[in-house]
Amino acid sequence: MRASERLTKNNSELIMPELPEVETTRRGIEPHCRNKVISEIIIRESRLRWPVPESLAANLRGQTIEGVDRRAKYLLFGTGAGILLVHLGMSGSLRVIRGGQKPQRHDHIDIVLEGGIRLRYHDPRRFGCFLWLHHHEDHPLLSALGPEPLSSAFGGNLLYGKSRRRRGPVKNFIMDGKVVVGVGNIYANEALFLAGIRPDRAANRISLARYEALASTIKEVLTTAIDQGGTTLKDFVQSDGRPGYFSQQLHVYGRANLPCTHCGAPLQARKLGQRTSVYCMACQR
Repeated sequence: MRASERLTKNNSELIMPELPEVETTRRGIEPHCRNKVISEIIIRESRLRWPVPESLAANLRGQTIEGVDRRAKYLLFGTGAGILLVHLGMSGSLRVIRGGQKPQRHDHIDIVLEGGIRLRYHDPRRFGCFLWLHHHEDHPLLSALGPEPLSSAFGGNLLYGKSRRRRGPVKNFIMDGKVVVGVGNIYANEALFLAGIRPDRAANRISLARYEALASTIKEVLTTAIDQGGTTLKDFVQSDGRPGYFSQQLHVYGRANLPCTHCGAPLQARKLGQRTSVYCMACQR
């Protein structure tokens, strides 16, 4: 099996962080590294989801970080020579470190910038990745991805058109990265609740008008989460070490058997695609 095929196969098995957490990280670290020269790469542990390339340090040393972009749940550090692709995995974080703070257990990689600032990658489960790309458009991890959910390319018409042959649950449909990127389990639950759509409803049985409402609520919940710093997950912290705060406003995720915030009926839970779905039988149809 070729390396690109292994990447694509393994990528489908990743348990990814939600998009707002990745965007929060991007916004947190970019001001500290844009237009900064990389003076050194310190790799303490190369055995991540895919091995860190042996040539990574040589490729990055002396390069200027022109910007930090995000595609789906990947961070893209652009340089004149190529792109560093970073995935945070299940439990990873990138923090801005100043001064001589000693690395702790699971601090696997430091990107040392001019002036002494470091981006420190911490990952207890080692499910993230650091890969070097010359051209990212045709990379197997990125080439088949759907549109960004907050872009003008995403809307109800797109969901309606792509769903006509999809008989499976609508929740699984909107979590398919080939349809739209970045709608993970938490925000899929929340968006479907706000749109009044049951997560187990067949994707091809939903009207254009309801898909327009769903696209709007997907944008709403993701924008709110990004603005408030991402969801507070057990393993997630922002680049400065502070947790996010959006979980205090969740309507359904993690609230099975508790009263619906709209009607008071007890929320139901069931497994869809090996992920827990929580919904209100009264408010969602």
